[in-house]
Amino acid sequence: MATMESLIGLVNKIQRACTVLGDHGGEGMSLWEALPTVAVVGGQSSGKSSVLESVVGRDFLPRGSGIVTRRPLVLQLHKIEGQSEYAEFLHASKKRFTDFEAVRKEIADETDRITGKTKQISNVPIHLSIYSPNVVNLTLIDLPGLTKVAIEGQQESIVEDIEMMVRSYVEKPNCIILAISPANQDIATSDAIKLAREVDPTGERTFAVLTKLDIMDKGTNALDVLEGRAYKLQHPWVGIVNRSQADINKQVNMMSARQKEQEYFESSPEYGHLAHKMGSEYLAKLLSQHLEVVIRQRIPSIIALINKTIDELNAELDRIGRPIGVDGGAQLYTILEMCRAFDRIFREHLDGGRPGGSRIYGVFDHQLPAALKKLPLDRHLSQNNVRKVISEADGYQPHLIAPEQGYRRLIDGSLGYFKGPAEASVDAVHFILKELVRKSIVETEELKRFPSLQSDIAAAANDALERFRDESRRTVLRLVEMESSYLTVEFFRKLQMEPEKNANPTGPNADRYTDNHLKRIGSNVTAYINMICDSLKNTIPKAVVYCQVLEAKRSLLNRFYAQVGMKEKEQLGKMLDEDPSLMAKRESIAKRLDLYKSARDEIDSVAWK
Repeated sequence: MATMESLIGLVNKIQRACTVLGDHGGEGMSLWEALPTVAVVGGQSSGKSSVLESVVGRDFLPRGSGIVTRRPLVLQLHKIEGQSEYAEFLHASKKRFTDFEAVRKEIADETDRITGKTKQISNVPIHLSIYSPNVVNLTLIDLPGLTKVAIEGQQESIVEDIEMMVRSYVEKPNCIILAISPANQDIATSDAIKLAREVDPTGERTFAVLTKLDIMDKGTNALDVLEGRAYKLQHPWVGIVNRSQADINKQVNMMSARQKEQEYFESSPEYGHLAHKMGSEYLAKLLSQHLEVVIRQRIPSIIALINKTIDELNAELDRIGRPIGVDGGAQLYTILEMCRAFDRIFREHLDGGRPGGSRIYGVFDHQLPAALKKLPLDRHLSQNNVRKVISEADGYQPHLIAPEQGYRRLIDGSLGYFKGPAEASVDAVHFILKELVRKSIVETEELKRFPSLQSDIAAAANDALERFRDESRRTVLRLVEMESSYLTVEFFRKLQMEPEKNANPTGPNADRYTDNHLKRIGSNVTAYINMICDSLKNTIPKAVVYCQVLEAKRSLLNRFYAQVGMKEKEQLGKMLDEDPSLMAKRESIAKRLDLYKSARDEIDSVAWK
């Protein structure tokens, strides 16, 4: 079975590691909160600081009137063998303090860094570790003293602020409460006992300390309290005799003070029979023993929390992506995997698995027909324009049978209008495809960690879409030009076989420009153009889909793949240059994961072997 020192020392080590990594929870309980700690609670001038210094065996806490402790002090005691004592602050981790007067000054200075040189408080803790052969392994949290009134220079809310801060620690189920009360005051008025009773009504988490026994009025004693008659707790009361102000002024060291304290109890007629369970050394051992019992009881729940957190951290690492290998092959593989993930989402948009592809159909079903309907064909084929075109086409020689050149010019002029809607359809589909590329980049979770690769893939995809658009534009314009280059002869032969209504039998020269003749020409061209329009409504979408949509599905990143395959390792590394904040997050998660795995293994090995 593990020794008490090794188990509590391990908890101290894990708590310190949690503190370094900032692992104080978020949603749910953190490992720090799951591990038991001892919170020191008391009113101002109750002797809290003296109790802590007695437990540590060193003078190291700031002293003065009013609220001296203005920030929580998380004090971790680490028992070491055969070495000089030293202290370390988390905020100055590279500096080792061997002068405890310097420790006192650093606590005061660090307090002022947050609160300023005022009498205000802050809930940002100071973390201090003391390594000494004269301590037991223990984590203590020194909290600001409870007060009843605000003094000059303090906000009126200071009383409530301090109580809320203290409660935020002692309400946690894994917190052991060390309630400090002075013996020269009525225990019924003790702020510490009152608060402990509220948050721990059964008393199973509360240890009570009675200070200043040596300065009680002559003829009085605290036996009713110490023997549990005045206020009974599950755990025994412990009496403490602090150093007097004269001892402090004379700089009597803590080792001598401990000896003097023990002599006081052993020689006291009132407390002699309790001497074996009085004093600061006994208090430290009592807390340490209880802490070990609590830790052993909580091991199953601690391990369960650790395993749950490990699963959550692994899931989060999977979500944001694991670290990338440093060799070129691994980097190339990662890039291709990212490309495939993007390409899959892009295709889902086109094929209906995600919204977006239906907008392309809207171009063909609504936008293109609407654009064709708005073409100014009525103006182009008006009677006046037909007369003008026919006359110009005849030149000096009137047409003999039918104005063929006039027909061709009217048809060419009409078909020229179709180029606009055809190109507009190409551009509309291009815009939709570009938007789908953008959305697919955003929706590809794997790419979020690589902003450089995101940009590279987006640029390559958009370059490909530009090429597809150019080819599609050329194709649809060819479709229009093909209609101009070869007219459907059968259509006009059928027209020739139809008798012309209201024809003037006097011959072609006589009816060359009659209204009926011009109307018939305009009507014939309109019929032909409508036939071509119906055809282009079908062939333009076919061309656009073939040249743009299918090409985007088939070969959007083909050139990019070829270019990537020729890049050197250094260039591949630049493409996988991650977002710094994401790298920091992964590093933090990885460190926490290592911490929790290490904690689980160490608790298992120390607790049960």
